[in-house]
Amino acid sequence: MKHIILGNGPAGVIAAETLRRAAPADDILLVGNEDAPPYSRMAIPYLLEENIDESGTYLRKAPGHFDKLRIRELRGRAVALDTEKRTVLFNDGHFENYDRLLIATGSHPVRPPIPGVDLPEVQTCWTLSDARAIAQLAKPGARVLQLGAGFIGCIIMEALAARGVSLTVVEMGDRMVPRMMTPKAGGMIKRWVEQKGIRVVTSAGVERIDRAASAQPSLLGKVAAAFGLGGEASEADAPAAPLKVKLSTGEVIDCDLVIVAAGVAPNVAFLEGTGVSVAKGVLVDDKLETSVSGIFAAGDVAEAPDLFSGAHLVAAIQPNAADQARVAALNMAGRETRLNGVLAINVLATLGLISSSFGQWWGAEGGQGVEHVDEERFRYLSLQFKDDVLIGATAIGLTEHVGVLRGLIHGRVKLGDWKDRLLTSPLQFVEAYVARSQQPTALVL
Repeated sequence: MKHIILGNGPAGVIAAETLRRAAPADDILLVGNEDAPPYSRMAIPYLLEENIDESGTYLRKAPGHFDKLRIRELRGRAVALDTEKRTVLFNDGHFENYDRLLIATGSHPVRPPIPGVDLPEVQTCWTLSDARAIAQLAKPGARVLQLGAGFIGCIIMEALAARGVSLTVVEMGDRMVPRMMTPKAGGMIKRWVEQKGIRVVTSAGVERIDRAASAQPSLLGKVAAAFGLGGEASEADAPAAPLKVKLSTGEVIDCDLVIVAAGVAPNVAFLEGTGVSVAKGVLVDDKLETSVSGIFAAGDVAEAPDLFSGAHLVAAIQPNAADQARVAALNMAGRETRLNGVLAINVLATLGLISSSFGQWWGAEGGQGVEHVDEERFRYLSLQFKDDVLIGATAIGLTEHVGVLRGLIHGRVKLGDWKDRLLTSPLQFVEAYVARSQQPTALVL
């Protein structure tokens, strides 16, 4: 049997390795479309901080790793899919046939329709190529504007701060990390970041990005130079910023570099007209199988059933990608396996402040919630309940045992009278966890 895995990020690599263990004799083709070995995008900030080199981003370090596993590799990009003939057309014009197909094509950064967004000094931060371009422009003291203060934006912000740039972050939401943090929590993160010397502008967007006129020495500077009157260069003679960024507030900011971190979207264009159902991402069931038999999806591109509501959602984080890849691969190998629902998980380090959110951190209709706030120490905890089950949590500054929150939520643990205790004393969540048990994530039949 021949398996094609489209995408060689974390989901694709884990799926290929799981398939090899489950189906030792099968043919496995792992496809990536970048000029690099399989690597982790989440490692790019560490590369920008110069804590690692490019090889440090690679998912598998040992030479010949995939050859030893008899996993063939192909560089290419899928442009069309024929589900009846079971063939994939690639951008170089050649076809590959398959018996089972895994779509693990991930996502791409969104570039908002802003005039000037395609200028060379405007970069996304998603690929190794992006990182190389940013490293050339984000020198110490460079004036950098970052559009977006979501999860990815905050990770990029950390790397930029480490490079010593002068940074302004612009976020359309009313707080930082608005799709991960409650209003109170997002406001606390903003205050923390500002105390570290980064300017944050919320409830604002970028209207346009213009090329500034080339800097020319002032007339006074030319005369001084002609007569050999040196001295220290004046501010008027300093090089002008190449870009001028106009915000929705009317403010204009001079910039050497603009980083667009306005979110990502799944790579699904090649599936148009195939019969594979796509909403935001590729719709899959609890076996990670799509609407077309024999075709599966995992990772950032997959839209899987939520743990609590059953509604489909894209949970673009590496732990979910790994879980989905294993389940999809086992089903591709004929070993029926089900995923016990997708759980939104976000853990973020922002200039030394750890924050996290799990599940339905925003709460549920008819549910109950409680907040613990310690503004001075930057400590925060929000717990959200439906009946006597913890369905969501948000935390800041709590680094010990925070995984317990995930365990309580993912296990759908019935808390009984512990719910009332937590509504009164939310910091006792560890005691609640010890007193109750959790359920497994996946069941192999």
